[in-house]
Amino acid sequence: MSASEADHRNESYPLALPDISGVVPTSAEARAKRRIAVLEDELENMKQERRGKQRKTTFYVSQGRAIRRMGVLYTNLEDLIAENDRRYEEGSEGATPEHDRLQRGYIIVAQVLPWLHERLGQLEVDDCQDMLKQLKRGADAARGDDTSTLKDLVATWINEHFHPPSLLKSDDKHARGFVHDVCGKLLCPSEWNWDDNRVKAGICDRTSDYIVSENSWPLFLYENYAVKLDNLEQGLFKSKILVQAFKAVFTSPSSAREADRDGDGADILENNRRAQRQLNQVKVKTCVASIINMRKVTPRSLAYVVCQVRFALSNISSWRTVDADFDYEVFWSNIVDFFENVPGPVTQQRVNHLLEWWTRKIFGKNHREDLTPEVVSQMSVTALAEQRKALEDAAFDSD
Repeated sequence: MSASEADHRNESYPLALPDISGVVPTSAEARAKRRIAVLEDELENMKQERRGKQRKTTFYVSQGRAIRRMGVLYTNLEDLIAENDRRYEEGSEGATPEHDRLQRGYIIVAQVLPWLHERLGQLEVDDCQDMLKQLKRGADAARGDDTSTLKDLVATWINEHFHPPSLLKSDDKHARGFVHDVCGKLLCPSEWNWDDNRVKAGICDRTSDYIVSENSWPLFLYENYAVKLDNLEQGLFKSKILVQAFKAVFTSPSSAREADRDGDGADILENNRRAQRQLNQVKVKTCVASIINMRKVTPRSLAYVVCQVRFALSNISSWRTVDADFDYEVFWSNIVDFFENVPGPVTQQRVNHLLEWWTRKIFGKNHREDLTPEVVSQMSVTALAEQRKALEDAAFDSD
């Protein structure tokens, strides 16, 4: 290309517009490129927004898995929130036991999900409703997973421990309940003797003299599956099948094999953490207790497991609130009230001892959670530090 041709190409010419409203001519290719760029930006913004929503959804669903296990098995989160709002506005005067149970449920859920209370006050109504929907989705999914797990495991435990003539099948519930002799014995109200043929016939025929309801403690709750009618609290909530089920849900199904050990094993949570830190090892699934930072057995976590075991022993195939004359929601409340609504300090001491027994059974002998600032302040390290400071102050004053 000659110099004159290059100069000619690089020359710029003013745009010739017919008038002030005239359109500056552009190429179709340039316009298409600009449209594509705008659409790509919009698409990327939409993808980022969608990823953000998906992350929030995943977070809420994951966090919600603790709600049924630790807080409330049947109550909606909206009811807990409404009760907390009512108490803030009206106070606790005139509160019923149901109100108290709801409020304690709100506090427990807020402790399990420490971010929840603040976020409820920050989100718009629609976002708040969506959050609660996803939390419920996670809560129900976890309950369903545990139901499926215990359906299989309970059948195995019954077969291994009782050796019934008719073995339970892990994938079949129709042969369970009162039509199966072992399941019937464990489900039988503790005030009746399943070995009495009249009792057995009355329950199976569902006569008015033998109504199985949530107002009775089933035999499977008792240590060695035996009850003292003159002391119904003795051995209650200490059965092997409950310990096995609790371990299966909150630590791991394999840890349920150690149900007979009296807290003399190593800390299951610490073992879980160490296994995950080891190099060159297959990925270890984190146990539920570690995920939700659970270090002690609580009344509501125990009530959750009791209801799950009761369902696993029954012959109903899908989760429901009412099974014939038995109301699971009221049954759950009865268990919670046993621990939370005590008549006085003597009973409270027995309840505390029972929960300590459970924590030892599940988590071993470690008590780091009990090292509160008040306890630590009475120990020798703190005491020595205070003595040294006192001596230093005394020496300074004498000078």
